[in-house]
Amino acid sequence: MVFRVWVLYLSLSLPPVRAEGGSGRPWERREAAPTSSALLGKEHNQGLQSVRALSSRYWNLLACQLWSEACEGEEDEENEVVAAAAAAAAAAMAVEERKEEAGGSRVVLEQPGWSFPIMKEILSSWYCSFGTCCATRDCKVTNNITGLDLDLSRRLHGQHLVKLVVVKAIQVFLETSEPKKALVLSFHGWSGTGKNFVARIIAEHLYRDGLKSECVKIYISLFHFPHFRYVDMYKVQLAKEISETVQLCMQSLFIFDEAEKLHTGLLDALKPYMDHYDSTDRMNYRRSIFLFLSNTGGNIINEVALDFWRAGRNREEITMEYLEPYLRSELMVAADEGPAQNHILEDNLIDLLVPFLPLEYRHVKLCARDAFLARGLPFNEEALDEVARMMVFVPKEEKLFSAQGCKTVSQRINYFLP
Repeated sequence: MVFRVWVLYLSLSLPPVRAEGGSGRPWERREAAPTSSALLGKEHNQGLQSVRALSSRYWNLLACQLWSEACEGEEDEENEVVAAAAAAAAAAMAVEERKEEAGGSRVVLEQPGWSFPIMKEILSSWYCSFGTCCATRDCKVTNNITGLDLDLSRRLHGQHLVKLVVVKAIQVFLETSEPKKALVLSFHGWSGTGKNFVARIIAEHLYRDGLKSECVKIYISLFHFPHFRYVDMYKVQLAKEISETVQLCMQSLFIFDEAEKLHTGLLDALKPYMDHYDSTDRMNYRRSIFLFLSNTGGNIINEVALDFWRAGRNREEITMEYLEPYLRSELMVAADEGPAQNHILEDNLIDLLVPFLPLEYRHVKLCARDAFLARGLPFNEEALDEVARMMVFVPKEEKLFSAQGCKTVSQRINYFLP
């Protein structure tokens, strides 16, 4: 709090000014006429004293004026602050007027000027950089859809459906002023095809601090919820964390890895936060985003890709309209057999199923290239081929798809270190 008071004091008492008609250097100014300097100095000091009189208590109330949602029931004290601030502003204006009357050079601020709206914006940005979040609950949200689109195009290999579906779904959701429900995306595919990678890229472009943001929560089924006998305790803990996160950041991101291993009871606990409710616990969860990452459905996705290859068709010809019915049917059959994640399909809470296609030899080489570049290591085409040849490819006859995707590529380039 003391730090905030001093920053406010310095920002008001040490303005970056220059004199009109001077040398144009921001640190130079011409003095007012000597005959009026004493009087102007006295009035200027009075203005500064009025500002300095605002104690830490007054700073809190001033913050209430800037971020009104943060305070309630302090109208009388707020009026006192406004009066004090107005007195300080009036004193400062009086100084300027007397300078002009005295014939001295009028000190002006650098454009665009220190008007109250601009001061409010500057103070808000500064406050948000130190505070946990603004009253608007969006100070840590960036929502860079253009960057998300470009990054997926540049860094994600062999997943044309993912790029198409994810970018469009998130963009439409964020542009909807009053969404009817939280956005729920379910990622499906073999291990190493990029599900966690895409989740990380989404977080990086929606939030200033990426996966480290307080607005992002990651849950790994077997790590965070390892024992089924404690499922009731997990449900209470999960509900509490979701509520606290949404209270801090209205647009929150929840990622559930290994979702197929989640206990059914935990999914039942999640349903109210993903459904079409106006509010739950007097809070609005409809601006939240839920990502479920699962290996289920990977086999049917691979079969479709293999059928296209055998038919001599390009994998980029696979469309969502063609693949999704196969994937949905496979997941519903799996739901009857027990995997918990697919129970939310029955309640129509998943907005989009996102299929991750198996990666081919050429995609593994691109992953190897990215790994070399990320570590600043030299490489050539022969090195990329050698990394790709280290991977296991299936089926046994065609050897078309990488069994591990790109998951172990970054470790394999260690063989090329001197």
